[in-house]
Amino acid sequence: MQVADDTVKIPAMRDGVGASSVRLPPGRWLRLIDFLDQHFADVGREAWQSRMRRGLVLSASGAALSADTPYVPGDIVHYYRELEHEPEIPFEADVLYRNAHLLIADKPHFLPVVPSGRFLQQSLLVRLRRLTGLDGLSPLHRIDRGTAGLVAFSVDPDTRGRYQALFATRRIEKVYEALAPANETLALPFMRQTRIVRGDPFFLSQEVDGAPNSETVFESATPYAASWLYRLRPLTGKKHQLRLHMAAVGVPIDNDPLYPQLRDDLADDYSRPLKLLARSLVFVDPLSGKRCVFESRRNL
Repeated sequence: MQVADDTVKIPAMRDGVGASSVRLPPGRWLRLIDFLDQHFADVGREAWQSRMRRGLVLSASGAALSADTPYVPGDIVHYYRELEHEPEIPFEADVLYRNAHLLIADKPHFLPVVPSGRFLQQSLLVRLRRLTGLDGLSPLHRIDRGTAGLVAFSVDPDTRGRYQALFATRRIEKVYEALAPANETLALPFMRQTRIVRGDPFFLSQEVDGAPNSETVFESATPYAASWLYRLRPLTGKKHQLRLHMAAVGVPIDNDPLYPQLRDDLADDYSRPLKLLARSLVFVDPLSGKRCVFESRRNL
C-alpha cells in the first residue's frame, strides 16, 4: 500500500480496480456493517459480509475490518466495489501507442471507458490497467460506451496536467465519422451551436434555449453504401453532443438507440452497433513539441 500520510494508506489496485472511500457521517449505527447495509442498500448485507471476510473493507490505516467492527463517526473506510452479475463485452480494444506519459487506445463499440453502472471489469480503463500493469492510468477524455475509436490516457501523474490542458484549452483536434441517412438539403460545411443540458430521463441530453455551450462542425458528407458518411469535428465535449446534433439536423446516426427517440430494440444488440467512430486525434505534444497524429484502425 502507498502511504499518503502518517495514518492514512491508499489501498493498492485489485484486478485493475482502485478502492473507493467513504467518511462515516454522524449517526447511531452500532456496527460499521449496519451503516454500509443502509447507506449502500443496493449491495446487500450478505455482500458486505463476504467482502469483509475476504479483506476487501479496510480502515484508513489499511487494516481489514470485520462484521463486528464498531461504527465510529468520522472514520475513513476503504472498500473494493464488486458486481455480482456483470455482462461480458465480447470485443477487445487495441493499444495504438504508449510511452512513459501517454497511451492511445482504439476502443470497440459497447465497451465503457470507465466503470459505471453494471460495468466494472468490463470497462476500457480496468482492462488496460490489467493488461499494462499501470495502476495510475487515467483517461484524459471520454467517449460514449456505444461509440468506437480513439481514447487518450495519461500514464504519468506528474505530467497528466500538461495533457489535460490540451482538452481544456481546445488545443486538440478530434475528428469523428458517422453513418446516417442522406440529406441533400444540408449546406456543408456548417457549424451547429446549441445549449445542451441534462434531459428526461436523466441519461439523455437535450437542446434548450440559451447561450450555446456546444459546437460541432459538420465538415462533409459522402455516399457510403445505403447511408452517407459524415465527417464531424466537435469543438466541445458535451454528453451525447454529436448524437444530439446529428438528430437535430435531420440525420440521426444509424442504430442510435437514444436519439431522436428511445428504441429498446437497439439496446446492446451487438449486431447493430451505433455507427459513430472517433476517427482521429491531432495535437502538439506538450512535452516534446512534436505534432502527433493518431488514427483509428476501425471502420464503420
